[in-house]
Amino acid sequence: MDDGRILSPEQLRRYADAIVKASLGVKKGDTLVVIGEPAHREGLLAVVEAGYRAGATIVDLDYTDALAARAKLEHGTAEARGAVSPWRLKVCRELVKPTGARAVLTGVANPGYLDGIPAQRIADSQARIAEQTMFFHRANLDMRARWTGAAWPTDHWATQVYPELSTLEGKRRLAQDFLEFCRLTDADGAGSRGWLEHVRALARRSAKLTKREFTTLELRGPGTELTVKLAPGTRWLGGQEETPNGTKIAPNMPTEESFTSPHADGTNGTFACTFPLTFQGRQIDGIRGEFRNGRVVRLDCDGAEDRKRLTAYVDSDPSGNGRRLGEVALVDATSRIGRTGRTYFHTLLDENAAAHIAFGAGFGGTRPGSKRGLNNSTIHLDVMIGGADFEVTGVAANGRRSPLISGGLWQL
Repeated sequence: MDDGRILSPEQLRRYADAIVKASLGVKKGDTLVVIGEPAHREGLLAVVEAGYRAGATIVDLDYTDALAARAKLEHGTAEARGAVSPWRLKVCRELVKPTGARAVLTGVANPGYLDGIPAQRIADSQARIAEQTMFFHRANLDMRARWTGAAWPTDHWATQVYPELSTLEGKRRLAQDFLEFCRLTDADGAGSRGWLEHVRALARRSAKLTKREFTTLELRGPGTELTVKLAPGTRWLGGQEETPNGTKIAPNMPTEESFTSPHADGTNGTFACTFPLTFQGRQIDGIRGEFRNGRVVRLDCDGAEDRKRLTAYVDSDPSGNGRRLGEVALVDATSRIGRTGRTYFHTLLDENAAAHIAFGAGFGGTRPGSKRGLNNSTIHLDVMIGGADFEVTGVAANGRRSPLISGGLWQL
């Protein structure tokens, strides 16, 4: 290709169809909202086209801009910074309906876009917005709303991951990585076959974990010694999920994880992150901390300003539950992303290269009969703690110990 396109027309159509049909189950009469930044335009338009091909009646393209978000925080009044427009709330309510679906393309286009904005101002704005949109946040976490997130290359991102290449060639390499990670290459089979086989296999593995009825997980790695309590009846999720109206969805593209929500009061020990976190336009390195009785009592990272930004966000939940865990996700060394040996500087990819935990809200689907011990929070923030030498042990109620990941590989 010498025309500036990132993917060939055939590859682009295949990627977009996988997002819309295989991961969202869009069908005739549905409403699809496609969200991204101007830098994602090539991918966004392909998803819009896929939505109409799938039979959607309405496909809205909703552009966002990081610099517009900065303008609100920098120049807006205190009232403006926490305001949510009534039409935005209306969109959220429509997307919770069975006919609604949301596709989000991500990829950092404006690094440092919040630099110079006080961390507490950002956190206060987030808290006020989260309070008004909590119904939507919870519907997405509980899989009562259809959504999926996928990646699209940007100039900045390409130079981060492939600094040895020209910007255009770096974007093309990233896009080929996405197809590989999502099992959308010719070697994976026609159309979305490889992707669907993969997410169904993840769902089967998660079902096996559920049947084991573990009461405790032990996570061990460099700088990490965590003991995590699981509530009775806890269910594991991952791969393909089903909404209450029976639509099959895959919320993340790509995905490699089996995950659950721990008991909010039952995490103890220390952790150290093995990947940097790209958060609010910044790269945060060296995240580490300590939990006692489910609450993180020490949270640190390498940079003083980064620490302010991170802790302000975690503490933006007025209930204090941002300091408790909502997720433990397990990934082994067979991950196509992890096998590259690259850091992708993007949570969507890096969290599927290694095991991770998440501060904040838990997933309702992990407690089908009861919400016992489920963390309820206005935030959800993933941080990666796994690696090649990460070990996970499951402990049953009778004390029986079972290796889940050992030597970098699943032991199920």
